[in-house]
Amino acid sequence: MSQFQEKSIIITGAAMGLGLAAAKELAARGANLVLVDYNQASLTKAQQEIAAQTPAARLVTVVADVSQEAAVKHYVDEAVKAFGRIDGLYNNAGIEGKQASIVDYDIDVFKKVIDINLMGVYYGLRYVLPVMQAQQYGRIVNVASVGGIRGVLNQMPYVASKHAVSGMTKNAALEYGRYGIITNAIAPGAILTPMVAGAFKQVNPADPKQAETEYAQRNPTKRLGLPEEVARVVAFLLSDEASYLNGQTIAIDGGESNMYGNS
Repeated sequence: MSQFQEKSIIITGAAMGLGLAAAKELAARGANLVLVDYNQASLTKAQQEIAAQTPAARLVTVVADVSQEAAVKHYVDEAVKAFGRIDGLYNNAGIEGKQASIVDYDIDVFKKVIDINLMGVYYGLRYVLPVMQAQQYGRIVNVASVGGIRGVLNQMPYVASKHAVSGMTKNAALEYGRYGIITNAIAPGAILTPMVAGAFKQVNPADPKQAETEYAQRNPTKRLGLPEEVARVVAFLLSDEASYLNGQTIAIDGGESNMYGNS
């Protein structure tokens, strides 16, 4: 029997990057998936890719903007309607925003980053936790970032939102662990996703690949991470093998967050 046979898992931001990689990994392990994203075309493409890789996968797609509370309640309702329960939530949807100094940061962009990265994760918790509590079982993985465990120059709202995700993860673990609900967060570093590629384009518009190469040299592994490497950690945290790992924010960054300074 597959590891996630008959388990139903919601993945937000499922159309690309870390969300899509996790969806492919979990589908291959037998999970029933509810794929959530704000972009219908990208979501349809993701569904097709997963189905091509794992034809037997049971997939439901929901178009939703996670910064809207009603939209989050809707995707949770659709998950219960489709599969009768919610065993896991991968609270992944998020944006970087833009890079600018604290005093120059565009306030509207700041608010958008907070609405998606912080409130989107909170709404997911708010509506999934009661379902899991009724089941007396659940696994939640929130996506923080290395920006949730340290500072990142010129990205104040991103760092603020991701530190908040790490904090909310601790609180959810404290409040709901007694109901068989395990909540953890991951803190990916520079992983080769479209969002990270966009960040390198901001750093060096003329040659983003050069910016990527230079950044990778600061990492102990001398490379950037791959989405599938993150996906395997997510699958572990959503499994019963992680039954006593609770309230943690786990860095997946090749060890870079252990470094002091820029050497």
